[in-house]
Amino acid sequence: MNAIEIARQAAALGAPEEACRAYALALRSEALKPEEMLEAAISVLQFGEDYKLSYTCLYRLYRQGQYPQECLDIMTEAFYHPNAAAQKAVYSKNCKALKKYPYLFRKDFLPFEALPIRFYPFDDHGYLPFHTAEERFDDYINFRNPVISRNFFRELERPILAADVYSQYELEYLHDNIRKSEWVGRENHLYLHYTDWATFCAYLQVLDLRAILKEEKPVFLIADEISQYPIDFKARFGLDYSHFPVQPIGVREIKRLIWHAQLSSHNGGDFFNEIFDGHPNLLATPSVMMEKMENKIAEWRQILDLVKNSRDAERLLDKDKAYITRELCLMKDRTDRDILVGCYLADPALTAGMDPAARIAPALFLQPHFGNLKYKLYLNRTGQAVMHSKQYEAIQRSPIFQNFKYIKTFVPMRRSTTGYGAAVRFLHNRALAYQRGELEEAAAVDDALSGRILNRSYWVAPEDPLYTDSVLVRFEDGKLNPKATFTALTAFLDLPYTDSMTYCSFCGERDPESMAGNVRGFDPASVYRSYDEYANDAERAFIEYFMRDAYTAYGYDFHYYDGRPVDEAQADRWIDHFDRLENYISTAWRANILPKAHVTREGQEVTEAEAEWARNEAFAQDMKGIRENWRNIAKSLLYDPQFISKNGQPLHMLKMLTLDPALLEQPLYH
Repeated sequence: MNAIEIARQAAALGAPEEACRAYALALRSEALKPEEMLEAAISVLQFGEDYKLSYTCLYRLYRQGQYPQECLDIMTEAFYHPNAAAQKAVYSKNCKALKKYPYLFRKDFLPFEALPIRFYPFDDHGYLPFHTAEERFDDYINFRNPVISRNFFRELERPILAADVYSQYELEYLHDNIRKSEWVGRENHLYLHYTDWATFCAYLQVLDLRAILKEEKPVFLIADEISQYPIDFKARFGLDYSHFPVQPIGVREIKRLIWHAQLSSHNGGDFFNEIFDGHPNLLATPSVMMEKMENKIAEWRQILDLVKNSRDAERLLDKDKAYITRELCLMKDRTDRDILVGCYLADPALTAGMDPAARIAPALFLQPHFGNLKYKLYLNRTGQAVMHSKQYEAIQRSPIFQNFKYIKTFVPMRRSTTGYGAAVRFLHNRALAYQRGELEEAAAVDDALSGRILNRSYWVAPEDPLYTDSVLVRFEDGKLNPKATFTALTAFLDLPYTDSMTYCSFCGERDPESMAGNVRGFDPASVYRSYDEYANDAERAFIEYFMRDAYTAYGYDFHYYDGRPVDEAQADRWIDHFDRLENYISTAWRANILPKAHVTREGQEVTEAEAEWARNEAFAQDMKGIRENWRNIAKSLLYDPQFISKNGQPLHMLKMLTLDPALLEQPLYH
């Protein structure tokens, strides 16, 4: 007996709650006929708690042309009518505000009942739009979805013009990031063009335009009124903005963050920083250690909390831009975000390339960095994999990130085997530097392979606000096809592609050497380096096989893994030949770490021979643990576990930046 039959029997016996549970099970797990789906949806709607299940079924049936009138009547009665009065009130308030607004030139608002679209609330966030004349439902829409869907700021020679913007989030984003005409000394209104008046009126039921009208930035152009763009405000309204001096950027004008996320170490991040350095619409910061950034904020906060006036603050803090210090000093509710922005705005090296008269406020370009992103992998009872990283959680908890309303995230990726080889080289060179007396703290070569394999930060949680509006970009594309890559990346980040992005720089210095031995600028040598002296084929085949999801999704060919099936025996054979990494670990430990280990037995000193034996035994145990860890990782990943968030939701892979084929200078790297 299937669930639908059980539900009918329970209903016949006068047990509606039991029937509802069975109907819900049927909707979730069985292939139902249209009449059965309608029957189940009605029962769940009447007696169930999960109204979305019923709602979705009715919506699906309607769009399939099955029982359309019945479905529409139920949806209208259950979901639209209870909310129509509230929507009518919103519409009335918007119309009232717009009738008084000087830069909307049409005032013949439609009666509420004549609006061509009805919005059926689906949940607390979004609606199902219904076009009454066509009797057609559109897809679900969330007007506050925190995604900037287009390149509004692609061209800044003229005032911003945007067509048919029906996202509350994007309307507020435009309003908040376009500077007032009085602040830039020229006409700088936001021109919003709506191609159809009736449609514009319909969206006034669900948008709150009052939020963007107070400063009189928007100019609304309806249909063929687009011919008026741009308006000569001096001739038409007697407003000559050229008399106003350009105002310096204020701390709270910077409302959007571009987070240059660190996927892993030695991933080519410095190259991207050098591209965005000096962009006229960015407060572009170089890579900064997260701890150092937090310490700087704490230092400034301590001073600002103690000073009695702005002169004291200017004396104790950076003096280059005193107005920034004064602004911070006068803020009674200043946040860590405010202080961080103030720190960077006061740094002349970081603001030298900014355009002080730009039409838009700059975005903060930030890459808080860690020595390494360390992940732990946990398998639950059902074999699903949960990842955990203290470093990433530090980003999530940071008040800096929590206090930015507008966040765009881009994540550079480099071929995993190349990044691994570069990491081992870096660790080995640090160990040698310590031996030469160039470092105070003893440097070891750690297990770079486990760190690389466990780092699955290209899998992200759909509910994570830091990745709601994000993209992955390949390091190799940036090096080999820079014009196509950075044209596409600036479009995603909602920036203009400028001349400053055609070369690499650091605080104005052209083609810097980011680290001793690194290539400069667009030199592609770092793409083709194989680091054979730092990684062998067994290590690299192991990496490629266990990261084949990333290789496949992001267009990397296998260079070391031969494509054959892999079992535990093959994984063990690879691990038995990790001699290149083991040699670097052993050499550094024996030279830098073990000689410093003080050995006693029951509190008593031992002979040097006994101490040497104990140190070697301890190191042997450590290496045994490392090898065992490699085997455990292999066992965990061999069966392709599903990655889920700590909340139990399936993760999804970051989407990759798409390049325009017409702009490619070389074939795509594989």
